[in-house]
Order: sequence, then structure tokens, then C-alpha cells
Amino acid sequence: MLSRLPYRIQIPLGLSLAVTLSVLLVSVVAAQISAVSARQGVLSTAQRVVDLLAAQGRPLLMADDTWRAYELLRNAATLLPDAEQGFARAAILDAQGFCLAGSDPSRLQTGARVLGVRVGQFVLPASAELTNPTALEALNGNLAMIQPIRSADAQVVGFVYAEVDAGAFAPDWATLATPALVGAALAVIVLLPLGWFAGRRMARPVAQVARCIAQIGRVDLAQLQAQVPTGDDPEINRISGAIRRLLAEMMVRQANEQRALAAERLAAVGRITAAAAHEINNPLAGLLTATRTLRLHGDAPETRQRTIDLIERGLHQIRTMTAALLPQARVEDRALSAKDLDDVVTLAQATAAMHSVSIGVATHIEAPLRVPSSLFRQVMLNLLLNAIKAAGTGGQVHATLTCTPERVQFIVANTGQAMSAEALQARLQAEDRHDPHGFGLWICREFAVRHGGHFDAAAASDIPPPYRTSLTFWLPNQAHHEHKPPAAD
Repeated sequence: MLSRLPYRIQIPLGLSLAVTLSVLLVSVVAAQISAVSARQGVLSTAQRVVDLLAAQGRPLLMADDTWRAYELLRNAATLLPDAEQGFARAAILDAQGFCLAGSDPSRLQTGARVLGVRVGQFVLPASAELTNPTALEALNGNLAMIQPIRSADAQVVGFVYAEVDAGAFAPDWATLATPALVGAALAVIVLLPLGWFAGRRMARPVAQVARCIAQIGRVDLAQLQAQVPTGDDPEINRISGAIRRLLAEMMVRQANEQRALAAERLAAVGRITAAAAHEINNPLAGLLTATRTLRLHGDAPETRQRTIDLIERGLHQIRTMTAALLPQARVEDRALSAKDLDDVVTLAQATAAMHSVSIGVATHIEAPLRVPSSLFRQVMLNLLLNAIKAAGTGGQVHATLTCTPERVQFIVANTGQAMSAEALQARLQAEDRHDPHGFGLWICREFAVRHGGHFDAAAASDIPPPYRTSLTFWLPNQAHHEHKPPAAD
């Protein structure tokens, strides 16, 4: 949860928490050390009392003076740790291990056997086994100490027996914890404001860097670069330097993108201009041929009328095509007719004669033609001219116009170099990007896509000999949609 807070809050809280944990850890270690030291002190005190009783109790034991032994034990037992709370007691035993006197007669009765029997939590050894001072510790922490009393000739004449319960060794945790708690509270009180101030000071450049990063894309990069903070901290300076380099690279990239966009716009204008010139030049070549025919054979009424109609339809195609370049222009176009194929073949004859190419034509009209004449004439002329150039000198070209209720289709085959569907797609991509003069096939593909049709190359197995390449262009026949029966409710 702490990681979700801002740095200006994380830093003082983290410092206070670290100091508090450190104080508590030191206090726990100090308490443990104090507890061990306290136990050693209790043992040392008990041992001194036992030594004192051994020295003072020998004459009393030799005189068998129970009353004076009891007084000695009562006075000396007060020196045992927590004896006033009943946690310690002592007794003087004779050589057989019977109690001469005890500081607590209710638990160590005079005349009762002590050594060699169970006394409380302890099973004490027999008197014959005790030649040296012995200390016994029970599972519950109680301690028993047995000190032999020797005569002047080093004979064991009795024993000093002392018990210290586990409660006397228990440390006073409340007393030990008080300094730790006081130290932790003082540390928190002092460090919170200092940590808050230090956290805000340390987090200020980080917040400024984060604010600059958040404004990328919404503020001018040059202005944003000037707002990146600097300071004395090497890490902040390294981050700020990286951000400045990033902003500089973004400014360079932005400038390059603007230049590329301007160049792309100019290239688009160039492609549109080249396309317009290409599509105007195609019918113009045929119209110029028609005007020469009219000049030479204009005396024949039939020839004159046919040529004038051809010129009129060609000029109408040019007008429709140029008007389509204006977004605000309304283009009115008539439906395609079979005569349009004758016009297209006539317009392409000049180019065919130049390359000594023969043109064959076939039509299969099974339904009314309902496609835009200018668009379809443009496609037919483009495909014919490209087929004538692909056929080469002395080649052959065959054009077929087919109309069904569903579609209007134009197929052009030539005897030139074979072209697969993959090669056609590669050429279309090249014409779209690199060849400003090869717009014929590219425009056919664009018309097909925009009007829901298709433009592709036929497979080699579907092309009749002697032709090697066949391109197919078709558009949906609008007559099929106009006479489509209404859907049932």
C-alpha cells in the first residue's frame, strides 16, 4: 500500500518506519541481553547466599541448634532473589539429608527427608552422591542448589539446600520496553516533519520530470524542453538529460514528418496531374485521328456523321473525367452502350496501326447495360492501349464485352509476354508508387474497388491460344439491382 503513495509521503513515512523498526529491534536485543544478565545476577546472588549459609551454618549444624539455624535462614533468605514473593527458599540439612531448619517451614519441614527423594519439581540425589556443589534445573525453569558443609578436616557434616523458582528469573518486560517505546515515539515525532521536508525536496524534481513527460504531445516540444528541471543530484540530471535528448529527437522526427507530409502532398498532386494527363491524352490521340479522317473523308455523309458522333462522345468522356476531379462538381453520365466499344476500338486504332497490331472484338449482351459510360469507356481504352503495347509489333489483341443481369465485364487478351495475377499485383503496386506514366492499370484497379467490381489477370490454363495474357474488369450491373424484387416481410 505504501508504494501507491507519492514520494513526498513515502519518504517521511519510510524514514519513520525504518527508525521505529530499528529502535524496536535494538530494544528487543537489549531486553534479551538484559534478561540473560538478570539471570546471571540471580544465580550469582543465590550462590553468595548459599556460600554464606554454608559458612555460618557449620557451627550451628555441629551444635544441632535448630532455633539459631532457623533465625540464620530467615535472615539470609531475604537476600535471595524475590524471596519476599515466595520465589526462593533455603534450608540447612544434616549429613543424612534431613532438614535441620528451613526458611519456609511449610515447604521445608524440620526433620523431613530432603535428599534422595522428590522435592517439588526435583528428584534430589542421595547425600552420599553429593561431594561437590550441585545445581539442578527443572523443565519449568526452577533451580535447585546444593552446597556441602565441610568440617575442619574436610568431612561432609551437612548441606545447604536452596530453591529459586522460575518467576525470579523472569525479566520485567514492561520496564525494559518503556525506553524502547519512548525512543520510538521521539524518533517518529522528530523524523516525521524532517522526513516530510526532505521527501518534498527530493520528490520535487521527480514530480517536475513526470509532469513534463505527461505533457508530451500536448505542449510545444521546444517549450517543454525548457521546462525539464536540472539539479545537483546526478540521477535526476541523468533522467533530465535523457528526456531532453528524447524531446530533441522528437522535434527532429516531427520536422522530418512535416517535410515528408509536404513531399507526399506534392507527390499526390503529381500523381493526380499525371493521371489526368494520361486519361486526357488517351482519347485525344483517337480524336485527332478522327479529325484527320473527317478532313479527308468528310464529303461522305455517313462517314462525317459517324466521325462527328465519335468526336462528341470522346469530348463528353474528357469533360466527365475532368469534372470528376472537382469535388463540388455534379457529374451526370449516361449508361454504357455497345457503340462505346466501337468508339474505343476506333480511338485505339491509331496506336494499333503504329505497332502493327490487329484488334479483334466480340460482344455478348444478355441484359440492359447499366454502368457509367465514361468510367467504363476509360477502362476499356486503358486496357486496349496497354494490351497493344504489351502485344508488341505484329501482335494480336482481342477485346470482349459481356453483359449479364448481374455484371458487365470487359476482357482483353494479347499475344505478348505472359502476365500472372501475382505479376499484375506487383505492377499495380509499382505504378501506384514509382511509375507516374503507368496509370492505366492502376486506375482500372481503383475503379473496380470503388464501385464494387473486380480487376485481375486470368490463369494461364484459362487463356485460349495464341493469347498469353488476359485481363478481366467487371462492375455490378445496376439493372440487376433496379429490378431486384422487394424482400418479404
